[in-house]
Amino acid sequence: MNIGIIGAGHIGSALAVRLTSLGHSVKIANSRGPQTLTEVAQKTGATPVTAQEAARHGEIIVVTIPLKNIPDLPKDLFAGVAADVPVIDTSNYYPMLRDGHLPELEHGDLTESGWVQQHLGRPVVKVFNNIYADHLQNKGLPAGTPGRISLPVAGDEPAAKQKVMALVDELGFDAVDDGTLQESWRQQPGTPSYGADLPADQLREHFAGLGSTRTEAQHAEYLANHAKAEEAMAAQGIQLK
Repeated sequence: MNIGIIGAGHIGSALAVRLTSLGHSVKIANSRGPQTLTEVAQKTGATPVTAQEAARHGEIIVVTIPLKNIPDLPKDLFAGVAADVPVIDTSNYYPMLRDGHLPELEHGDLTESGWVQQHLGRPVVKVFNNIYADHLQNKGLPAGTPGRISLPVAGDEPAAKQKVMALVDELGFDAVDDGTLQESWRQQPGTPSYGADLPADQLREHFAGLGSTRTEAQHAEYLANHAKAEEAMAAQGIQLK
């Protein structure tokens, strides 16, 4: 399969390593141009290109850049890209460490990927946001293996979601349907599934317990949880890319 990755940070590079090892043709882009991706190409086996070239290469497109940079993507990014090509969004909102405060995500019902979808002007499928890059690259297991990590997949387009879920399985993880994009709050930072590496049965049980509609109390709780996590990361000098 041809896969385009826009973003060469931790998650983008981890995906490129795994996807090329599985025989996929991967083109990868960043904001600074393909000439800056020599080391990434050597590490991952992906071909450095521009963002537009990565998008036009993909039977699946992965957008994995800092949330704050989404509005800066080229306006013609998806020109010539068929409407049925799935676009994966891996983004997370880090107001303290990276993104600054976005009132739309702190007040109201808009999810992170809903915000991304509005800016991209394309339906997106949310996945790969709640797993550490090292685990994504190194902890995939064959289907049926006890303890296999599950990954939530949320989106509004059934065909695109199924194609993405098949890719998740190929990468070595159980794909768990997290409902619509409006329900993707259940896999955002601050929630119990974030970074937890849960098996599929536990993840499904967790989602069932949360319900589908986020309450104001849940929203406040998860924002507070995430703020504490960001404070701890800042104290440790952790920087996000």
